[in-house]
Amino acid sequence: MAVHPTAIVDARAVVDSSVEVGPYAIIGADVRIGAGSRIGAHCVLEGPTVIGKNNHIHAHAAVGGAPQDKKYANEPTELIIGDGNTIREFVTINRGTVQGGGSTRIGDDNWIMAYVHIAHDCVIGSHTILANSVTLAGHVTVHDHAILGGFSLIHQFCKVGAHAFTGMGSKINCDVPPFIVVGSEMSVPRGINSEGLKRRGYSAEQISAVKRAYKTLYLSGLSLKEAREKLAEQSLSAPEVKLLVEFIDASERSILR
Repeated sequence: MAVHPTAIVDARAVVDSSVEVGPYAIIGADVRIGAGSRIGAHCVLEGPTVIGKNNHIHAHAAVGGAPQDKKYANEPTELIIGDGNTIREFVTINRGTVQGGGSTRIGDDNWIMAYVHIAHDCVIGSHTILANSVTLAGHVTVHDHAILGGFSLIHQFCKVGAHAFTGMGSKINCDVPPFIVVGSEMSVPRGINSEGLKRRGYSAEQISAVKRAYKTLYLSGLSLKEAREKLAEQSLSAPEVKLLVEFIDASERSILR
C-alpha cells in the first residue's frame, strides 16, 4: 500500500496493499478498499463503506459521509461502490438511512464528474455518466447506461431508466422512462436517445422499435394506461420495448409525459 506520509488511515480500515492514498487523505474506520484503487489528495472516506477494485477517487471527494436527513440517528448504514468507477473532484456521496433500506449503492464503470452529489439511499447502476454538478436527492434510482447532463437536478424517489439522457440543467420531478431524452427547465420528453443506443450496439431495427414505442407513449394521444397496453403488445415482437413496460409498471411517482 502506497500511503503518503501525511495521509491518515484508521486502524479499523481494511485497505488492499496495492491501493494508493494521496497527501492529506483521511480513511476512516470501517472503510474497505479493493485492489488497484487510487485515493486522491485531501479525500475524506467515512464508513461503513465498501469500495471495490480499480476505482479512482480524485482530490477533495467526500465519500461515505452521514446522510443529510434529520431522521438519521447514527444507525450503522452503509455505502457500497463497485469496481472501475471514476469519481472526480469534490464529489459527495452519502451513506443510506434505515428508512431507505440502509444503503446507498453504486455499480461498476461509472463516470461521476466534479461536484456531483449523490444523496442517501440512491441506487446507481453501471456504465452511467453523471456530468458536472448533477444533484441526486435521496432515494433516486439511475439505471444502467443513463447519462445525466450537467446541473441536472433529480427529485427524491425519482427513477431514471436505462439509456435515458437528461439535457443540461434539467429539473426532473417524475420518472424518466428508458431510452428517453429530456430537456428544458422543467423537463419534457424530446425523443429517444438514438445516438446512445447506436454506441451500445442496438441495431437499426431495435432503434426503430424504440422510436415506435416513443410515438405510442408520447405522440398517440392515448392515456398512460392505453399506451401501456399498446407497448405490451409491441414488446411481444420487440423485446427491448419490454423495458419500457416494466419501468412504467414499477413507477411510483408516474413518468414524465
